[in-house]
Amino acid sequence: MKDLSPISCFSLPEMLERSNTRYHGRMFITRISMIFLLISILTVLSWFLILSSTTSNRVLDHISVSGPTDSPLTIIRSSNNSPDAESPHFRNREDENRGGAKKTEEVKETLQCNQKVSPISPRPLKVYMYDMSPEFHFGLLGWKPERNGVVWPDVRVNVPHHPGGLNLQHSVEYWLTLDLLFSELPEDTRTSRAAIRVKNYTEADVVFVPFFSSLSYNRFSKVTQKQKQSRDRELQDKVVKFVTAQKEWKHSGGKDHVIMAHHPNSMSTARHKLYPAMFVVADFGRYSPRVANVDKDIVAPYKHLVPSYVNDTSGFDARPVLLYFQGAIYRKAGGFVRQELYYLLKEEKDVHFSFGSVQNHGISKAGEGMRSSKFCLNIAGDTPSSNRLFDAIASHCIPVIISDEIELPYEDVLNYNEFCIFVRASDAVKKGFLLGLVRSIGREEWNKMWRRLKEVERYFDLRFPGKDGDGGDYGVQMIWKAVARKAPLVKMKVHRFQRFTRPFLI
Repeated sequence: MKDLSPISCFSLPEMLERSNTRYHGRMFITRISMIFLLISILTVLSWFLILSSTTSNRVLDHISVSGPTDSPLTIIRSSNNSPDAESPHFRNREDENRGGAKKTEEVKETLQCNQKVSPISPRPLKVYMYDMSPEFHFGLLGWKPERNGVVWPDVRVNVPHHPGGLNLQHSVEYWLTLDLLFSELPEDTRTSRAAIRVKNYTEADVVFVPFFSSLSYNRFSKVTQKQKQSRDRELQDKVVKFVTAQKEWKHSGGKDHVIMAHHPNSMSTARHKLYPAMFVVADFGRYSPRVANVDKDIVAPYKHLVPSYVNDTSGFDARPVLLYFQGAIYRKAGGFVRQELYYLLKEEKDVHFSFGSVQNHGISKAGEGMRSSKFCLNIAGDTPSSNRLFDAIASHCIPVIISDEIELPYEDVLNYNEFCIFVRASDAVKKGFLLGLVRSIGREEWNKMWRRLKEVERYFDLRFPGKDGDGGDYGVQMIWKAVARKAPLVKMKVHRFQRFTRPFLI
């Protein structure tokens, strides 16, 4: 009897059928496994995206401005939104929104980690300043060097006096230059300097042109009988000739130069020849976009003329005037809103809207009026901006800005909506609209804006010298930080300019 193997027990068709069944079974299991793996991966990714989108970056809630040119942008937030580990309000809010004290500890650890990574004193902006003749800067104030070859005053013992008055509002050029001169002295012991002067151009982030253009316009723009052109025009021509002849200008095409043109009428002819540079302006009302624009240039605050309101405890009820305006009412085409509002508001009992000037103690009267008012109107005049906004800030009077084309200092890091009210000109001239708006703001909302206004007022205060106690956040430092935030873009422009030149042989 023959031995039969297991295989021989099945016919060939039966064997093929069993083989196909096993093959299809394995394929089915493989497909199920792949589908399960794909679903698992998608589930993990979904949870990761959900967690990352719901975790807020609490580190950005600190009140600070980025200093170094290679640091990330830091937004200035209200202190009401800043995390305070010792504040019961902060703890309660974290318990409600994030699940209690455990999340609060995580936030603390995140802040501590960030403090370890970030330097306490970021690298200051490095500024190369031309040693220009005194006729372009402090000589315009009457300062004369004691001996030949001296260009700058010794600001440790002799700070040239600024005459003040209306000239003071466009004096940013004066304060920035003083700050640079002081930064190279051993007496400057500040640990939070926003800018320092360097003597080697190759080390610099930007080049500073110390021409007091606003002062030149205010004092010397009129042509006398013996002149063919004004002294201001002569100085502008000299500045253009001097600057464009420098190797630093030729190296960059002027794109890394900082030139002050804060008065709207200053640099009236030179601006068209030096426009590749970064201008420091009050606004762009009298500039073509090709010459000056918000992407290229820096908007700096006016120097307020009314005194700062120190130790202000007035509050909502201690300010009886609802809405305040005092100034020129009839302006050119851009300021038609002023006269329209005058006719709408002049009879309102809780509104002060009248003509005013610097004569007969006009500045001190305006300061007193703003301190007794809840809201202060800042209306476009001949140009989109005016010093009135910064007088209102110094007086802690909530600014109501009616100027559709206005550009504001540091708006890339400072939210003006926290302490200002913006109204379109077309809405402001509608009967009842403006008063209805300001009267709808109650005590609680007004007090919140008022407290924030007191926090930010120092950002607009131009002073010299700066001290460590200033916190690095006073006006001069804020302007330098605004320049520093433009520095990376400036560097790119310089590199693009140098594509078809040989700058290192200049």
